[in-house]
Amino acid sequence: MREHWQDFGRELRRRRIAAGLSLQQLGRRVHYSKSQLSKVERGLKRPTAELARLCDCALGAGGELTRLVAVPHPQPPSPNSGNDDEVWLMQLRKDGSGSFQRLRRRDLIAAGAASVLTRQTSVPQPALPRLEGTEAVVDASRLLFGQLRRLGQAAGAAHVLPPLIAQTHSLEHLAVASGPRGRKELLVLASRYAEYAGWMAQESGDETAALWWTDRAVQLASAGADKALAVYAQVRRSLISLYRGDIQESMELAAYALQSEAPTRVRGLAAQHLAQGRAVNGDHTGCMRSLDRARELLAEAAMDPTQPVLGASNLPDVVSMFTGWCLYDLGRPRQAAVILDEETARIPEHALRTRTRYGVRRALAHASAGDLDQACHITAELLPTSRLISSATVQADIRRLCRTLGRHSRNAAVRELLPELTASAAHPAHS
Repeated sequence: MREHWQDFGRELRRRRIAAGLSLQQLGRRVHYSKSQLSKVERGLKRPTAELARLCDCALGAGGELTRLVAVPHPQPPSPNSGNDDEVWLMQLRKDGSGSFQRLRRRDLIAAGAASVLTRQTSVPQPALPRLEGTEAVVDASRLLFGQLRRLGQAAGAAHVLPPLIAQTHSLEHLAVASGPRGRKELLVLASRYAEYAGWMAQESGDETAALWWTDRAVQLASAGADKALAVYAQVRRSLISLYRGDIQESMELAAYALQSEAPTRVRGLAAQHLAQGRAVNGDHTGCMRSLDRARELLAEAAMDPTQPVLGASNLPDVVSMFTGWCLYDLGRPRQAAVILDEETARIPEHALRTRTRYGVRRALAHASAGDLDQACHITAELLPTSRLISSATVQADIRRLCRTLGRHSRNAAVRELLPELTASAAHPAHS
């Protein structure tokens, strides 16, 4: 690891000198102190991805410095997507939160719950009646899905997961008893629930569960002959890979979806994720090209009312918001802050999770651009809500913000905010 630090430091020093900049001059451009940059150049301090992106932009390195700090990210264990011989255990706690645990039947027997399973396996179960009219079930489940998405904006993800998982399981069960047409509708709807369960699992900080539910959504969509949802689940998987730090896998999954025959909205969302991956890699030209493609595809999708609303539904202009965040990843925080300010102001008041997520990113952009007072003002307003929604992805950005502001502890606003910000950064998302 230290060798990587030294390689980065030597290359940073070479490029800084070639650009005719002193340590102090470069420090002013990237809002790092002269002493911090000196330690990085000498291989005494680990370079962060944020510093690499800022220096890439300041020195016109075209992503070369960013690539020097990239390290291979280990793959998590691949979740088993099959549900054969599967048993679900549910826990509801007094504080209102709950969780589901997926177990194999033989593991549950080994744990001492054989009596429950004996009743399930040894007593013949009556055949389910065929459900010929599933319209009421489908309509009610769609309404419930909308309400659960709305709840997911205002409450911790762990509070939303139990009903999502229970409803997915119920819809699968009903699909077995339904006729061919009803079965497809129920399976596709179950896929929507499973996909959102994957997102909420990710928000709870459980990456393995997020991958499992995303894979399950693919299976259900495929069983319901909905290729669009199956491809969209791969787009979601690309986002999970991006958050995990596996940029290459994220870009490959997004490129696959973009080149597929999925509806234009799905391909537009894939283009967005591809843009994000290119931004993290320091590829400004490729990132902007992907964002242009995303805007083109999503505008086309907006003209077709038959396409399902997948992805972020609380962003008035999703591509503009992603453009702002991509500019931050490209080491252009001042430009990013301008766009994020404008787009965050347009998010509906009830969308607390979305407002908090992009609000923290807005604060990060201002902090990285050196506008410390504004960053602290934004952050102070967001911290109470961040604890309410308890999001692992928001917490990751809060920790980044804590490190960024921590470099400027001499600033009065930063000193006042740091104790509460540090406490929030240490507060885990509940799963």
